[in-house]
Amino acid sequence: MAAGLIGWDVGGAHVKAARLEGGRLTRVIQLPCTLWLGVEHLDRALDEALGRMGAADAHAVTMTGELVDLFPHRAEGVRRLTDLLARRLGSLRIWAGVMGFLPPERARNEPRAVASANWLASIAWAARRVPEGLFADMGSTTTDLVPFARGESRHRGVTDAERLAESELVYTGAVRTPLMAVAQSVPFRGRPQAVMAEYFATIADAHRVRGALPEGLDLHETADRRGKSMDESAARLARMVGCDLGDASAAEWRLLADAFARRQLEQLVQAAQRVLSHADVSAPAPLIGAGAGRFLLRDLAAALGRPYRDFAELIEGPADAREAAAISAPAAAVALLAASSA
Repeated sequence: MAAGLIGWDVGGAHVKAARLEGGRLTRVIQLPCTLWLGVEHLDRALDEALGRMGAADAHAVTMTGELVDLFPHRAEGVRRLTDLLARRLGSLRIWAGVMGFLPPERARNEPRAVASANWLASIAWAARRVPEGLFADMGSTTTDLVPFARGESRHRGVTDAERLAESELVYTGAVRTPLMAVAQSVPFRGRPQAVMAEYFATIADAHRVRGALPEGLDLHETADRRGKSMDESAARLARMVGCDLGDASAAEWRLLADAFARRQLEQLVQAAQRVLSHADVSAPAPLIGAGAGRFLLRDLAAALGRPYRDFAELIEGPADAREAAAISAPAAAVALLAASSA
């Protein structure tokens, strides 16, 4: 028999699902989904997710997939995704940020509230469990930086455009970010080295060469569609500075990877400092870290002089489910919020 509730975060590159039973998360999964290539890719991801998660009495969804260029504009993306999800999932509520959960027939007509509101679900849950802090969710592509205090988010931006302008949305992630977007120049072999503006490598290559990227988080093809070994990753790094793998030692490629990682951390520090400069958040308040890039968010907390707390600490359930929930925070959050509002 069907039972429980499943929370979904339907993105343009991944589908994440979190199963809740008796108020506790029991399973959380993340699957690759190249939605920009066609909605049939989402159908296939849903087939696999439902096969692994099982049937459920109810579903709660948040989405960012409306952003992909498959759709002419976000309103069309919200409508088409809402219709597809209603057809596939049955009993369904759509997260619409400050409007709460909406039935599909209403959600399809509220694209501004529904589009890219997954961060509001995560912050709503975090603010219930921690008095104040800076919530940071670094996924494969972007990073959310949202202050909160006294049970409420203190964000300034709501739309993607507003959040980008406020540095509350930073387009750098732990996996998919092209290295040409991380730095235009890096130190290499004792001198500043220009970086090629070509899609030769991603930040995943740098973090892999550093030995920092956790297993199972890089679910998409590499820039050259070759493998993800240390040498193959270093070869892609080498191309970014006009070299081949054999032109430098493994230690030198590691130093180059470290340089790219430092540039990425500097971007996040600058954005977080700006966000905190106007937030009513005390100095000892922690950074709450979520997402695939939590290994970097610990460094961000240290750079900001704040304690680090993991999103997994805010979740009840088996250790493996809590760990997975920290990677897929919006999916877990909409499940928990939907259950508490039922």
